[in-house]
Amino acid sequence: MVLHKAFLVLSLTAVLAMAGCSGQQSDWQKTRTANTTDAYELFLKKYPSGEFTAQAQARLKELYEERDWQKARDTDTLEAYQAFLKQYPEGKWTEEARIRVENFTLAAVPSNAAPAGADTPPQTTPPAAMAMKPAAAPKPAAAPKTPPASSAHAAPAKSQGSYGIQLGAFKSGADAANQRWVKLEKEYPKLLAGLSPKVSPKKDASGTLYRLQVASLSETRASSICKALKAHSEACVLLHP
Repeated sequence: MVLHKAFLVLSLTAVLAMAGCSGQQSDWQKTRTANTTDAYELFLKKYPSGEFTAQAQARLKELYEERDWQKARDTDTLEAYQAFLKQYPEGKWTEEARIRVENFTLAAVPSNAAPAGADTPPQTTPPAAMAMKPAAAPKPAAAPKTPPASSAHAAPAKSQGSYGIQLGAFKSGADAANQRWVKLEKEYPKLLAGLSPKVSPKKDASGTLYRLQVASLSETRASSICKALKAHSEACVLLHP
């Protein structure tokens, strides 16, 4: 009789355990189908230490980051990206947020700064000396050299200009900038066709910043490239002459 009761208790426990597992699995499938923060929060509240708890926590974290990244992109300010980095120092969108912060910082610096040596005032000739010195005969202008037609990297004539674009700024090194260009060129081959990038280092108090730039563009093409890239949430800063 005692053995019979023990068998019944064990059988009932097993049935309840199986029912519990089946219920949790069913709830997990419903939660995954909904795929919202509310759904995962409810699941974790109901199953704080269940079979699918770790997966639910990981997915909830991803959804929170995606939500906050979208907010930062919609706001599109230096402060918004800095706040995102503070909350997610190591995440899916962390590197992109760092690039945008650095781009905002660089964009705030005037791009038409005086070139090296421009702070030295040019030597002027006294009026009396100018009057005494005969004017030199103008030299005939040299014929412009025509670049060879076989140049593989020659940009189309319509792209030549004094504008430029900046596609990223990296503290980790020039390799990161080059990898960024490879990625962009692969994703937007027609948009960036014929362009030759350069990595321009810039030293500041915090170290060296490696800027991915493309120069010698017309204002129209530089603006159109930035507009197209920004439409796909890619970083791009217009560099004025």
